[in-house]
Amino acid sequence: ADFFVTSPFMTFFLAFRALAPGLLVVLAGLLTVTACSPTLNWREVRFDAGVSLLLPCKPDKAQKQVPLGPEPTTLTMLGCEAGGATFAVAVAELPDAAQVSDVLIQWQAITLKNMKAAPLRAPPALFKVAGADANPAPVWLQAEGQQNDGSAVHSRAAYFAKGARVVQVVMYAPKINPDAADTFFTSLRIE
Repeated sequence: ADFFVTSPFMTFFLAFRALAPGLLVVLAGLLTVTACSPTLNWREVRFDAGVSLLLPCKPDKAQKQVPLGPEPTTLTMLGCEAGGATFAVAVAELPDAAQVSDVLIQWQAITLKNMKAAPLRAPPALFKVAGADANPAPVWLQAEGQQNDGSAVHSRAAYFAKGARVVQVVMYAPKINPDAADTFFTSLRIE
């Protein structure tokens, strides 16, 4: 499945390789059928899970059972490519809200490992998301790593929860556009 990692969009889904190995095949098929505009054409997108945010392109959607936490969980993802970057959001509903903290930490570690990121120099920073639970507090990660082809990839990601719902919002690019990242991340809301 590593031959699919030729773009930042596929890098996002590579982060879920450990969670859902078949997901890359499903999403590669979606990408061959639909494509995003190469410009940043922002639009509000509402997830069934109560998450809303601005995306710069029409997203593809995928859903897969993954081993996130102590038992298989349905992970729903939206993602698209625009302006040389990948923008994506993934949501999972856990069976027990007591698992949220551990799952968010696990998810961060898996993502960093799969993008071959250097160890973080500092712990994740706190991040404000309208409607998100305060405990555990939403966190913000910035990382640099590499795709399977050896090319550099930078990421910005937010992890947060509402009840038993866990969310990852992530942007990947060879070089992060600060204005696009600001628009994307400050638009986050969860009900």
